[in-house]
Amino acid sequence: MSHDTTGHAGASHGSLKSYLIGFVLSVILTLIPFLMVMNGSASKGVLLAVLVICAVVQIVVHLIYFLHLDSSSEQQWNLVALIFAVLIIAILVVGSLWIMWYLNYNLMGH
Repeated sequence: MSHDTTGHAGASHGSLKSYLIGFVLSVILTLIPFLMVMNGSASKGVLLAVLVICAVVQIVVHLIYFLHLDSSSEQQWNLVALIFAVLIIAILVVGSLWIMWYLNYNLMGH
């Protein structure tokens, strides 16, 4: 009786080095906006821009280093599913904000 100890079929697992790189990048991308807010070193607009940019870059870091999402053929369906999920979430968020703005504008007597 043989057991397959190579892991899940088609799943790629990262090395300790890739996990450490992802962790260090995540910590840096968290500290940058945190320290800027704590120091008060920039205006609100700049802080918001830095926060959003660091958040988006951190999402990409997590997808690459922790979820091992890449453009290989094994990951193609995972990438398609992720894009579909992001699209659905964007439609829900934008649609909800639009509906709330529309109701606020029409019900508040403008």
